[in-house]
Amino acid sequence: MSKSLEVTLQKVVDHSYSIEIGEHLFSSLISDLRQGLVSGASKYAIITDSTVEPLYGRALLELLRNEGFQAELFSFPAGENSKTRDTKALLEDQLLSHAYGRDCCIIAVGGGAVTDLAGFVAGTFGRGVPSLNYATTLLAAADASVGGKTGVNTPVATNLIGVFHQPRKVYIDLAAWRTLPAREFRSGLAETIKHACMSDEQFFSYLEANMDRIITEDGELILDAEVCEHIALTNCRIKYEVVEQDEHEHNLRQILNLGHTAGRALEALSGYRLMHGEAIAVGLVIQARLGAKYGYMTEEEADRVAALLKKAGLPTEIPEYITNRALLEKMYTDKKVRSGRIRFVFQDGIGAMKRFADGSYSVAVEESEVMELLEELRAIH
Repeated sequence: MSKSLEVTLQKVVDHSYSIEIGEHLFSSLISDLRQGLVSGASKYAIITDSTVEPLYGRALLELLRNEGFQAELFSFPAGENSKTRDTKALLEDQLLSHAYGRDCCIIAVGGGAVTDLAGFVAGTFGRGVPSLNYATTLLAAADASVGGKTGVNTPVATNLIGVFHQPRKVYIDLAAWRTLPAREFRSGLAETIKHACMSDEQFFSYLEANMDRIITEDGELILDAEVCEHIALTNCRIKYEVVEQDEHEHNLRQILNLGHTAGRALEALSGYRLMHGEAIAVGLVIQARLGAKYGYMTEEEADRVAALLKKAGLPTEIPEYITNRALLEKMYTDKKVRSGRIRFVFQDGIGAMKRFADGSYSVAVEESEVMELLEELRAIH
């Protein structure tokens, strides 16, 4: 009679990494590589987009080569429209054609689309190779570069295909924010405001009081250094505290999707005419107004959310070219959908999130109630 053997494999992988915030951090990155941050890597692939390439990509490539590192630069057309499986395959083919293998390291230089796409490539190339994120936008600093989520968009939904792949280190270059168009900076502010809404009422009040130190009512950037540094640090702290407890989004990490049920649907339906943060801003208003109806927050608190978004120069209304029915139907592609029902995460006032009786941070909502709210919002405006 044969005997079975049971063996327990203990997980010993450490996914922790450091985040460095400052200005002009290429020298720090080079120093880290010299000191063995990515041991075993013999080749480096800088992945960036067509906007960031002339600003930062080529300069980093030259620095790496001057320091004796073997490196190549790979670029794709800027914009969410390029964040696709086709672009990922193209990048992978380029890596292979340059004889890149499992001994390489990928350095993502750019905003959210770059870190999402490059991180996905790193997570699957050679069954996973090390990567670094050099964030050049507020959106990447606030969201995409921290937490290890990577992915691409499809015609059905955004970010539905991807992997969790933690970088070895994240560099947040505050000097790069000065090169951003005002609209792109405002887009990043939406994720910053989201973090305040869900986790830190004091930070929310700070943004209310200091928004005019980084951007004018006319949308011109001021970028007070003290405020920018505080925003970058607080964004990282809030997201780290969530990701540390739930790296693979089993429950708590769902709160980072605040405003995203409607927001991602709006982003896709707009054909990316709406930037990510602009779509999330409208999504934040929708969840706040719906949450007020359910009693999770007061109307006054929902007004504060909308007012802060407006102060940041972000949209708070559903575009006229997107119908309520189309928006509602697109919400069914959200990754929180379970058993064919739309689910939302909601604020519990300002600075906290609602946790429901079953322990979950998301809850199913009735289609009729969402449609009723959307119609009310249209009527108001």
